Amino acid sequence: MLSTRFTDLVGCTVPIQQAPIGGCANPRLAAAVADAGGLGMVSVTGNPPEAVVSQLDEARQLSARPIGAHFFMLMVDRDSAPESVAAAAERVPVVDFFYADPDPALVDIVHAAGALASWQIGSVEEARAAADAGCDFVIAQGIEAGGHVRGQTGVLALLDAVLSAVDVPVLAAGGIGSGRALAAVLAAGADGVRIGTRFVAAEEAEAHPRYVEALIAASPTDTLRSDTFALDFPGAPHRALRSSVAAVEAFQGDVVGEVIRPSDGDRVPVRRFQKLTITRHVSGAIEAMPHWAGESVGGVTRLQPAAEIVRELAGEAERLLRRWGPEKDPSPSS
Repeated sequence: MLSTRFTDLVGCTVPIQQAPIGGCANPRLAAAVADAGGLGMVSVTGNPPEAVVSQLDEARQLSARPIGAHFFMLMVDRDSAPESVAAAAERVPVVDFFYADPDPALVDIVHAAGALASWQIGSVEEARAAADAGCDFVIAQGIEAGGHVRGQTGVLALLDAVLSAVDVPVLAAGGIGSGRALAAVLAAGADGVRIGTRFVAAEEAEAHPRYVEALIAASPTDTLRSDTFALDFPGAPHRALRSSVAAVEAFQGDVVGEVIRPSDGDRVPVRRFQKLTITRHVSGAIEAMPHWAGESVGGVTRLQPAAEIVRELAGEAERLLRRWGPEKDPSPSS
């Protein structure tokens, strides 16, 4: 078994956290990952408290295993944040944050409800700030990651520096999409991994079929870190398939499609260069919308159930680490 400080802390059986991949990180995906032994995540973004409650109650009905809630701080209304965070912490054992300086006040709210707090960081300075704020674990995001990227260096270099800087469990994120990569970062000292791109191609994620097809056809060199899809959040770099960057730059017009809002069924225009996750609720010029993808995209070879992805990653990593022999097994232990 791949037992680590992270699995012991959270109550997982495998050291895999499903990344909060926007609209694809729905209750159904989170529950499937949780039931397979990982930490499933529901992306509550910056939703008001009542929406957070609805999403997480649905997830809890689907699985009793560890599930977390994620707040993408670029989209969080700071006035309603305390109430939304408290609502999340009352319902799930982990509340996770990304893309802002670690905030001790939010961490205190999480702890007051008896949940664990985590923060995804992109530098040693941010890691120290997260630990000082009281976070129970941190996620070190390398520049290889898909979607919005805080990291400025490769994941292994960042991981090495963060492990030396903080005492809390550290997960590695960015470019990890195979059991070999999972084994490598565990051997380097990580307590687990955060994986996103592989789970976009999970059946439960409900990503748009054309988005999944593009991921399956792509290789690591087909991704590009840029600030192209930053209409709403200028200066926030992200990694996506370079084909989608080229398509949106060539697109003529201000609206590339529309999305059916699941909460009320309204059809909302999708603007050119807009940030969004391409789910089955989206229509229009799909090729000109953000195809978020990390450098691990070569590991996406087909649409799979989430449980199969977890078993594949964990099984391969365990077989590789076992080659060291019990007296040399480099995988972390509690």
